[in-house]
Amino acid sequence: MIISRTPFRISFFGGGTDYPAWYRRHGGAVLSTTIDKYCYLTCRYLPPFFEHRIRVVYSKIEVCQRPEELSHPAVREVLKFLKLDRGIEIHHDGDLPARSGMASSSAFTVGLLHALYALKGQMPTKHQLAMDGIYLEQERLRETVGSQDQVSAAYGGFNHIAFAREGEISVAPITLSPERVRALNGSLQLYFTGVNRTASDVAGSYVDEAAGREETLRALGAQVDDAMDVLRGGDLDDFGRLLHEAWQLKRALGARVSNPHVESIYDAARDAGALGGKLLGAGGGGFLVLYVPAPAQARVRERLAPLLHVPFRFESSGSQIIFFDHETDYAAEDTPRAVPRRFRELGDAEGAR
Repeated sequence: MIISRTPFRISFFGGGTDYPAWYRRHGGAVLSTTIDKYCYLTCRYLPPFFEHRIRVVYSKIEVCQRPEELSHPAVREVLKFLKLDRGIEIHHDGDLPARSGMASSSAFTVGLLHALYALKGQMPTKHQLAMDGIYLEQERLRETVGSQDQVSAAYGGFNHIAFAREGEISVAPITLSPERVRALNGSLQLYFTGVNRTASDVAGSYVDEAAGREETLRALGAQVDDAMDVLRGGDLDDFGRLLHEAWQLKRALGARVSNPHVESIYDAARDAGALGGKLLGAGGGGFLVLYVPAPAQARVRERLAPLLHVPFRFESSGSQIIFFDHETDYAAEDTPRAVPRRFRELGDAEGAR
């Protein structure tokens, strides 16, 4: 049995410039960090006592004989991509909800790749996990997603991620003193707006017309350098003011990026003392990150009390295998065996636990 743990991320600046349609013509860069909230994938080879060969447990349970029969798109394509020819069981658990702007879908894809590679006895590099995740989501699943989320999930940490026109992706960790990191982390608050959305649907409303939003995307990309200057020794509160500017720019990308509910939350936070913030991911809902100076933090929490406040810390481990155990290695079989009725009933009962 294998358990992988893969972090969710907060993207601060440069979002939108990590889409291939943009960076393969202009280049791109983002500034983001992973946090101590995770996606967990448990995988094992399925013992040969069941009539099904594949069992996947997430918000629902699927059992089938072949990957092509699965309705979960990421599981289906990862199993086909890795050419697993044995019975498999997969369980998913997450610290945060899906479709919330925290790159949960990419964390799932990268975490599943990592777990299944390990199950096959292989040790992929962080680069391989990131590139495989990008390929699966963009080419196999045809999702309108960028390339930063898979990189963050695989590498972990607080990073400057650059996207070259030639397609090369480079990851440079942000090196700050522990005191500076604690000050930044302590100034950030994370709230769930209560609105779930599908990121690719929101992104699709503006990515396909990126050429018409060139000025906005260039401004979003330029903020990465501005934020780096702040981190190197500027007034840390300017990081919050830059987040406010980034949110104003992001709203200009498309009508679906924000909505009246989100605007009312953001305005209330600003009125209570937040210097800036932004919806995470493509927009439309999900999680809102705010930069709040220490004197205003209690006021902001009180003003946004109806919302779920999620404390967090930066993390730097990236996707990891946190449990590995050799279990009985049943002989691989391509077809299910005929199982006596009583054993089949016992197996079904065990699988339902």
